Amino acid sequence: MATHLNYHPSKTKNLTYMAILTAFGILIPATMPIRFVLGPASFTLASHVPIKLAMFRSPNCAITVAIGAALGFLLSGMPLVIVLRALSHLIFASIGSYYLMKHPRLLSQRRRRFMFSLVINFIHGMGEVVVVYLLTSIGLADLGAHYLLTLFVFIGCSSFIHGLMDLELAYYLARFLKERAKIPITPLDL
Repeated sequence: MATHLNYHPSKTKNLTYMAILTAFGILIPATMPIRFVLGPASFTLASHVPIKLAMFRSPNCAITVAIGAALGFLLSGMPLVIVLRALSHLIFASIGSYYLMKHPRLLSQRRRRFMFSLVINFIHGMGEVVVVYLLTSIGLADLGAHYLLTLFVFIGCSSFIHGLMDLELAYYLARFLKERAKIPITPLDL
């Protein structure tokens, strides 16, 4: 153990996890080969997983990784509407992380985790709908002839479903890393 007075292994570990998850949050939008873009709607495989893992860790980690992921979408050349949709992840990530701090055993119970995922991903989907709605209302984005269909189905519902899948992926990845690789991504009880 280091003798330096300001050295705290848990702070160093938290910073390391935050940096690794932020790096993945930036890299996934830029390098993921499975990506679908249709106007303001985009679907990038596993793009929420680093944010969800960070959400399991702490609010600071969740907020940092959400900002990093939005930066990843910006650096990958995505349109402004998609970058701002990614930035809206700050809302669900911070709310979800604060809730998990208060209820750390929630993740280990399948039914409660599913209910949590439904609520947090509803917030996720609605956050993206609001971003696209605001951008279209001021003329910075165009949804075309099928405005409501695009807004609520391609943006809202698909973000909701994509988020549900990525939360489960993040949960099982965190469990795998903890049990098999002995790397506890989250201090929460999985």
